[in-house]
Amino acid sequence: MIRKHISAVFFLCLATWSGFAAAENNVGDTAHFQRIYDHALIADAAYLDKSRIEKVLADQGYDLTAHEQLPGYAVSYVLATNHDKKQQLLAVRGTSNIENALVDIAFMLLPNEPTGIKLHQGFSKSADFIYDRIKPKLNRDYRINTTGHSLGGAVALIAAMYLDANGYNVGEVISFGQPKVTNISGSREYAHLDVIRVVTPKDIVPLVPPLDPMDLMNMNIYWHVGTELVLHSDNTWSQLEGVESMMRATDFLNEMLSEQNLKHHLMTEYINALSAMLVNARQVPYQNDFSFTDWLGQ
Repeated sequence: MIRKHISAVFFLCLATWSGFAAAENNVGDTAHFQRIYDHALIADAAYLDKSRIEKVLADQGYDLTAHEQLPGYAVSYVLATNHDKKQQLLAVRGTSNIENALVDIAFMLLPNEPTGIKLHQGFSKSADFIYDRIKPKLNRDYRINTTGHSLGGAVALIAAMYLDANGYNVGEVISFGQPKVTNISGSREYAHLDVIRVVTPKDIVPLVPPLDPMDLMNMNIYWHVGTELVLHSDNTWSQLEGVESMMRATDFLNEMLSEQNLKHHLMTEYINALSAMLVNARQVPYQNDFSFTDWLGQ
């Protein structure tokens, strides 16, 4: 019982901190949805061949600066440059295979020297390789955005952390179906980054490893960075932060995984949902059946 009450205090502190973050980052305007949609098209293009990547980039005013697949990995990256807007964009391709994603997310959190925090071992190794390869092609006078889907979104976030730690002008980090990459202290250390994590309600990948409320006192549990944008199927969306975002995993406690979870993780599903949001999108509160007061037994 003592542990539960201590966890409740900790929960309230985290919720307060999350509230401050929410006040700073509202993604509801149409222009912002358009930017998210544009990032989605490029994140999807990262799965295509070079000629089709170049076409998608050209449609948004970018030139292809570098494109390469990591040796021995399913991950590849695209570095693009828009000289008119004086910005660069790093897009990282991951995997649309939900089974691979669920296996890969189980790796340990280990200390990471470039960022000074603990990170997912496999994701950070991919980010190490990509950062070393793109560094000679980066322009310190340009703003650098990053994006990616699935495991690629996780690597794109870590790459943004590397860029930030090395003094680059990091802009937006927009990911789709991104798994967790760090713990609570790590997420706080990089809370200043402009991170939008776009999710569909039944995509299981952003929720693993799941959060057990009894673990709220454990600072080493996996924790998300940034704002979560939940795209519903009726042209509505919800915005979540911190604990509220993490507690979405409780919606799956009484469900069996199915083909629907596979479908909801596909990049095409994200693009279709975002396309619908460009017209008449409406923000709604996120409905979660989990009750923290019920869990406390009050």
